Amino acid sequence: MTIEDVVRYINTHRDPVLTPEMDRLILETCAETHRLTAEMNAGYRDHETLIRYLSEITGETVDTSVNLFPPFYSDFGRNIHLGKRVFFNAACQLQDQGGIYIGNDVLIGHQTVLATIDHDLNPYSRRNHYAPIHIGDRVWIGAGVVITGGVSIGEGAVVAAGAVVTRDVPAFSIVGGVPAKVIRFLTEEERKPLPEHAERISGQEENASESHTSPEIHPGF
Repeated sequence: MTIEDVVRYINTHRDPVLTPEMDRLILETCAETHRLTAEMNAGYRDHETLIRYLSEITGETVDTSVNLFPPFYSDFGRNIHLGKRVFFNAACQLQDQGGIYIGNDVLIGHQTVLATIDHDLNPYSRRNHYAPIHIGDRVWIGAGVVITGGVSIGEGAVVAAGAVVTRDVPAFSIVGGVPAKVIRFLTEEERKPLPEHAERISGQEENASESHTSPEIHPGF
């Protein structure tokens, strides 16, 4: 068994129960990810080096259009899946064992927390419960946001700074608060593509069926 097998098992089973062997592999991967993030955050790193570290952390080839301001934190790394032109501001924290899927052109504010693990309420158990987070294309997440497992954020949505998101966010909505609720929806004028983006968006729509970062969104408010 490999860590890829463990990730595949988590991603294809609802509320998976892990074996001791799976737990061992996860802990080994976490230790390696902690080493990589510590190295990456230890000093100045140019863009090429940051992308190399992100690719090692995620186990995938991260597109060079992705950008981040360190420090960047992940406790596992191998279940993070990034689209193109994603931006992480400083001190984002990704707890990704349950799976984090981020689309294209996503802005993530500093000190955002994406947490895909919950725990059993029984005080004598506290076993892990895993659920993924899906973030659609062109989402803007403000500073200090917390997003919990099982949440999908629809295309073009805006999450206000300091929000705690525990339910799905409809596309092209603005949400905020604790817990987050819909404040309003973007107007047709606000959501209209700018001329310089029209060609890119057209190409993305043609390839949407091949993307794993554009989940079906079920409004949760």
